[in-house]
Amino acid sequence: MKVTVVGGGSTYTPELVDGIARLGQLFAVDELVLTDPAEERLALVAGVSQRIFAKYGYPGLISYTTELERAVADATVVLLQLRIGGQAARAIDETLPLKCGCVGQETTGAGGLAKALRTVPVILEIAERVSRLAAKDAWLIDFTNPVGIVTRALLDHDHRAVGLCNVAIGNQRAVADLLAVEPAQVVLDHVGLNHLTWTRRVLLDEQDQLPELLATSADALARRSGLPAELLRRLGVWPSYYLRYFYEHDHVVEQQRANPSRAEEVAEIERQLLQIYADPGVDEKPALLQQRGGAYYSEAAVDLMASLITDRGDVQVVNLRNSGTLPFLGDDAVIEVPARVGGDGPTPQPMAPVDPLLAGLIAHVSGYEELALAAAIRGGRERVFRALLAHPLIGQHDLADKLTDMLIAANRDHLRWAA
Repeated sequence: MKVTVVGGGSTYTPELVDGIARLGQLFAVDELVLTDPAEERLALVAGVSQRIFAKYGYPGLISYTTELERAVADATVVLLQLRIGGQAARAIDETLPLKCGCVGQETTGAGGLAKALRTVPVILEIAERVSRLAAKDAWLIDFTNPVGIVTRALLDHDHRAVGLCNVAIGNQRAVADLLAVEPAQVVLDHVGLNHLTWTRRVLLDEQDQLPELLATSADALARRSGLPAELLRRLGVWPSYYLRYFYEHDHVVEQQRANPSRAEEVAEIERQLLQIYADPGVDEKPALLQQRGGAYYSEAAVDLMASLITDRGDVQVVNLRNSGTLPFLGDDAVIEVPARVGGDGPTPQPMAPVDPLLAGLIAHVSGYEELALAAAIRGGRERVFRALLAHPLIGQHDLADKLTDMLIAANRDHLRWAA
């Protein structure tokens, strides 16, 4: 089986490679192809990836190419992990909104919209080539942010696609440690949109452990949320760490203005990682990679590929069509919930009714995502304005107008309609 990673020059890639080799009993990859326009870093990443395979004794071949068509030809699975504009564009996403008193973040708010505008058209062009050249019924797995918007774009254009995020699997691993059990024993009732999720129950042997965890280990849960432990107790749920941008917006803005951007930190980490990868003696993922982000991405990606390919029918948290799961959203919306995954793709599991406190914000952000997708595909200043006006972190017409012009000017090189 051939698996292709688009954006294979990412410093994330050795994490994925390690997972494929370490969990090799789940399915066999005959060839892993890495493709990226950045040829020099692609060669470094491919080199350390092949050494990782060799150290595990994994028989798969790793190859690399800058030619997308060659990379995706006859592939069974194509993973998408792109960053259009690189860390330089991310730095703008994280700092430009701060000039207007808004959170600067690459996947939500104004920065998230800017990333969607840059990314969606490129992803759809790649997906069209995959549909022509890859194996029949090939799967697209999207790890490219903003995952919810990108996944909906792919599904709206009739591609076989599933969106993937590492927040849920990270939460599962964290509570498994707290409960001193194996992660597979823990089942999460996880609901919302990508980067807007809450864990409502933590099931162990079908018994909800979250009330006890909130009573005894709220500080540990709060560290993953970035929110006060007392707030988690009051809510009775475990918010993902992206909820702090909504629940503590002004405090986060103050922090961001006082500290270097995450893009600056990541750029330095990537520089060091590439130096490590260049060492021909390195044959394992370095400890520094944990600081890059994307923890447990390899486990999540390998589990998802295994279930799609071998029809396992297990339950995983993924991004997929709503299809009536959350009745307050349209069927075409993309949500992030537990789904049973088999050879025909994921099917969302029945969900308990959602508290209005959560449902209102989910519906609000889902409406924004629909407008953001329209702006990304069709372009136009007014569509960008409408998306910004709809976002709960912006929502004022004068602010939306100002941010519209700033975003278009900063991203003009990546927006064909704005050239």
